[in-house]
Amino acid sequence: MVHLVVAVAENGAIGKDNQLIWHLPNDLKQFKKITSGHTIVMGRKTYESIGKPLPNRTNVIITRNPEYQAEGCVVVSSLEEAIQKDTEVYVIGGAEIYNQALPLTDVIHITEVHTSVDGDAFFPKLDSAEWVEVSREEHAADEKHDYSFDFVELRRSQIEKIQA
Repeated sequence: MVHLVVAVAENGAIGKDNQLIWHLPNDLKQFKKITSGHTIVMGRKTYESIGKPLPNRTNVIITRNPEYQAEGCVVVSSLEEAIQKDTEVYVIGGAEIYNQALPLTDVIHITEVHTSVDGDAFFPKLDSAEWVEVSREEHAADEKHDYSFDFVELRRSQIEKIQA
C-alpha cells in the first residue's frame, strides 16, 4: 500500500527553495504519528533539506546518482525500487516524487493549509472523481500556528480501482 503524506497551501504550494514554507508544530506531530515505525520514501533533495534520517523509520532515498550515499538510509534509483522495500510505504516528497507516486497511491494524508504562499514546488492537482474523503480534522490558527489547517485523509475511490 502506498501512502502520500503532504502539507499543501490553497494554491498547491508545498515548498520554496527546498524548504517548508510554514511552521506548524501540530502538523509535524501528525507527520511523526503517521510515519513512525514505517518506511518513508523521499527524493534526494527532500532528504537533504531534512539533513538526517528520521528516527524510528526506514528512510529510503530516490536519486539518479548511483554514487549517492546517506548514512542510515537506503538509496535506490527509482520509485518502483523504493516501493518494493516494504508492503506499506509513505511517500513524503518532493514534488517530482509525488507526481510519480500519485498513480500508485492508495491513501493521501494531506494537511490543507488555509493560505496561499509563494512557492516553487507544487503538489499535483487531484481528480476529485478518483478520491474519497474519509476523515477531516479542523485546526484554527493560534499562537503557535500562523494559519488554520485541516488534517484530511483521502482514499482512492473503489470505482477508480475497478476501472483500472
